[in-house]
Amino acid sequence: MLLRDRTVVVSGVGPGLGQRIGAAVVRDGGNAVLGARTEANLAKAAQEIDPQGAHTAWRVTDIADEAQCAALAALAVERFGGIDAVVHVAAWDSYFGGVEDADFTSWAGVIDVNLLGTLRMTKACLPALKERGGGSVVFIGTQSAVAAPTQVRQAAYAASKGALTSAMYSLAREVGPYRVRVNTVLPGWMYGPPVQAYVQFTAHTEGVPEDEVLSRLTERMALPELATDGDVAEAVVFLASDRARAITGQSLLVNAGELMR
Repeated sequence: MLLRDRTVVVSGVGPGLGQRIGAAVVRDGGNAVLGARTEANLAKAAQEIDPQGAHTAWRVTDIADEAQCAALAALAVERFGGIDAVVHVAAWDSYFGGVEDADFTSWAGVIDVNLLGTLRMTKACLPALKERGGGSVVFIGTQSAVAAPTQVRQAAYAASKGALTSAMYSLAREVGPYRVRVNTVLPGWMYGPPVQAYVQFTAHTEGVPEDEVLSRLTERMALPELATDGDVAEAVVFLASDRARAITGQSLLVNAGELMR
């Protein structure tokens, strides 16, 4: 029960990682306050995580809107009395391509969500974290911010997450005196709904079995399988808990050993 009686705000809750993190929070004794742009996803996730609704609350939230970020933080305080941790899953990861073919208007949108949106949500929660006497902020980054993948080109996404990791260092220094810790989890290929869709699409396009597509990914791993969104959720819960009370300003790769640093 790493998070007994703790309240954790989770942004970007859909059918994948955000939901798994919310479920892990409640499983480990905490309250999960869920935000995302799509009401149907939030309602479904909350029902599956906590059918009785005793340990969840949710509000439609676009992290590109400062007022909506403030409203989600206020919900956590109103419903559960405060905030102990914030986990940032919300991201724009559906824009593909490199610099040669870049539409920089789209790049600006990606950066506004992934970098500035995450910082907006963090800023909205900081007063409550300070009021608690400390807490944890966990960013979800990406391995592609430190090592470009060969299968998929997402330069804007990688750049925005790289900037977020850089911002983490400054933020960890800034809020450390309040005993607020700031860390980043960097997933690699993470088996969950997005990667499942990629595997199915690639297998269909190439006319090969899905296992063959998966084997191309796992052959680079030190462990013979992909990490899952559940594995990433477990790392997040650890960093959000007091077990990580002396860890701040760090990036943790959760990637089955594909990249080692």
